[in-house]
Amino acid sequence: MPIKNTKKKEKLAVHGRRTKWAPVWAVLKKFGTGKRIHPSAMTKHRRSWKRTKLHVKPYKRRKSHFG
Repeated sequence: MPIKNTKKKEKLAVHGRRTKWAPVWAVLKKFGTGKRIHPSAMTKHRRSWKRTKLHVKPYKRRKSHFG
């Protein structure tokens, strides 16, 4: 059985990867070992399921009666 809304799920997956925290080694490299900074401080896009939505619309399909 095919997956429903594949385009929508692909888009959600991409945005899910964008909101991950930076790796610890990257934080240490940028700020140095003496600074204690949370890995989320380096993340460009912060998104919460409570605060903001992605507004992803379902994929438009051709109507079957048009051929």
